[in-house]
Amino acid sequence: MALTAETESRLYRSLRVAAGAAAHLVALGFPAAVAVLARPGSSLFSWHPLLMALAFSFLMTEALLIFSPETSLLRSFSRKVRVRAHWALQLLALLCALLGLGIITYNKHLNGKGHFVTWHGLTGLLAVLYTGGQCAGGVLLLYPKLMKNWTLAKLKLYHATSGLVGYLLGCASLMLGMCSLWFTTTVTGASWYLAMLCPLLTSLVIMNQVSNAYLYRKRSQH
Repeated sequence: MALTAETESRLYRSLRVAAGAAAHLVALGFPAAVAVLARPGSSLFSWHPLLMALAFSFLMTEALLIFSPETSLLRSFSRKVRVRAHWALQLLALLCALLGLGIITYNKHLNGKGHFVTWHGLTGLLAVLYTGGQCAGGVLLLYPKLMKNWTLAKLKLYHATSGLVGYLLGCASLMLGMCSLWFTTTVTGASWYLAMLCPLLTSLVIMNQVSNAYLYRKRSQH
């Protein structure tokens, strides 16, 4: 029996709601699990994985999901409130990422180890720098007149697209971090694969959200 267009739309919406709910749970659960593993305060290094997990798994995920029409925790609030919450979460994510980067850099200095010599280190550095640039670029949305040849709609689209790139860099850094000696000796077997699925799941949800926003804008222009 063929599904009607209304039934398909309802099913698709239900799947998006379920995926968004799972992303919320993962965004909070992953940093919580990292906190248990790292035991922050037990060493200087212990703060690095926690801060990076908070930045790219929790804060940045929530900052992007805040605009989801199905799963935003602030969907009943005005867009102005959601934009302010997005700014606050992104700035907190940048702060956590910068602290995490500073801590690991200083820890390597104390132990006489090389800086940014692994794919994890290089990707993490790029993700932090990109996040800083993305936050700076967001200022253009507050003052669109600075870009005279660009419409506000186009600025929003490019900001969302470039933000997706930064988010994927952050998730890639987390996944590469789970290939490190510290993580692989702490987490083994099925638990390791489950951990790797966490940033992958949130990435898929965020990519779906951004692509749907793009398609909505395209339809509204015709």
